[in-house]
Amino acid sequence: MTKQDTPLTPEALIKEVCRRIRVARSYWDAHNNAACRGERNRALALYNTLSKEQKQQVPQVLRVWLRYRSEKYFGPHRTPPKSARKSK
Repeated sequence: MTKQDTPLTPEALIKEVCRRIRVARSYWDAHNNAACRGERNRALALYNTLSKEQKQQVPQVLRVWLRYRSEKYFGPHRTPPKSARKSK
């Protein structure tokens, strides 16, 4: 059994969510939108597995960026990236 196969403890899960959000923000600051989108999606998937109490343990600055600010730029209403569009 590898380290990746073992489920994360609640504390480790919160820490991993925070880490992934920070990585996504660093990609955002570097204008690397494709990497930011992928990391944001992974962070959001993990974030959605947290309970309400666990979500409160994620710093508010990170929660706001993940749920609201980044939704403005990466939400479903936006044009998908070139790699996700169907070629004509």
